[in-house]
Amino acid sequence: MAERNFIADALRTETVGGALLLIAAVVAVVWANTAWSDAYNDLRDFRIGPESLHLHLSLGAWAADGLLAIFFFVAGIELKRELVVGDLRNPAQAALPVVAAACGMITPALFYFAVNSTGGSPDGWAIPTATDIAFALAVLAVIGTNLPSALRSFLLTLAVVDDLGAILIIAIFFTDKVDFLALAAAAALLVVFYLLQRFRVRGWWFYLPLALVTWALVHQSGIHATVAGVAMGLLMRVVPDENEKTSPAEHVEHLVRPISAGLAVPIFALFSAGVAVSGSVLADVFTERPSLGIMIGLIAGKVVGIFGGTYLIARFTRAQLSDDLAWSDVFGMSMLAGIGFTVSLLISELAFTDDHGLTEQAKAAVLVGSLLSAATASVVLRIRNNTYARLCAEENRDDDGDGIPDVYRVDADRLRDEKLGPG
Repeated sequence: MAERNFIADALRTETVGGALLLIAAVVAVVWANTAWSDAYNDLRDFRIGPESLHLHLSLGAWAADGLLAIFFFVAGIELKRELVVGDLRNPAQAALPVVAAACGMITPALFYFAVNSTGGSPDGWAIPTATDIAFALAVLAVIGTNLPSALRSFLLTLAVVDDLGAILIIAIFFTDKVDFLALAAAAALLVVFYLLQRFRVRGWWFYLPLALVTWALVHQSGIHATVAGVAMGLLMRVVPDENEKTSPAEHVEHLVRPISAGLAVPIFALFSAGVAVSGSVLADVFTERPSLGIMIGLIAGKVVGIFGGTYLIARFTRAQLSDDLAWSDVFGMSMLAGIGFTVSLLISELAFTDDHGLTEQAKAAVLVGSLLSAATASVVLRIRNNTYARLCAEENRDDDGDGIPDVYRVDADRLRDEKLGPG
């Protein structure tokens, strides 16, 4: 029991969960580019599930649509908490990441069109619009132990809005058919979910079957099934009643987070990050217009869109950047948002369905662009992290060993002198 609690507590820390995610991604890339790549592909493409319910899916699809919904459920709870009782409860501050997400989707698409305007293929415009919330938060957790929590809240909101936007793009531009009956049924069950929360109904035996059926209906509708996870997370009650020690959202998050960080997200990374990268494909990334547009969109388009959009709305409206953040923090986070992976890889398969060569080039471009974005963002954010670490150390320094940080002692001495006066 003690060992199990220790493992669960470790998985609740973003550093451990992020490390597992990155390890799984590296294993996937290495495995997919070795002599055992066929075994990787066979495992990822192995199908399981009831055909009668239209859930006879590959393991890769189960990971992307099913397991990742658990992560988005936790992310939805976090976003709801930030919007209700956290840093984003102020509309002036919440507007910034929402507008930044929109600009961070539009600008990469414009960069892609610019590169492909005189040749290439316009079909891949949506690929660089997505930010991978799981990978971005993982990198931030590993390198940003001293960065302000407001930066994570900003990135979380931005990434969730970005992913929802990307999922809408898939639904509108890359979904051949939407089952509106299934979608309406899922919406009705979400209303039931809300009412159960509203009337303080307790018991996992109500919520778990409801969540599973809602997820299945969203999947059946043709909309990306992870939307069900986000929706249910946003419907959780985050403010405890007077007779409650913790809110239902906090309690459920405490139970589900280890499953998300230790199982769902690493398995998803294992099946999604296995991109076959040959020398010729890598060469095409830097020479062919579609792949070059994707890479430039992720690396430059995200930075220009997110940082520029955030600055402009803060400059010309009442929206305000958090007092805990500096513009250099936002710049590093904008670079981090260039990690595309999840939805970008999915859109790569949807955008070039008739050209396998272009699909492989697009996936390689997503991989290269995401890695370069992560590397450059890591340098900037590590510098900022060290700056905050030095400030924290300075604030806590106690050279005289009296148990009071020197910075407060100086202020106390100054106030005493002012009160007593000269002599």
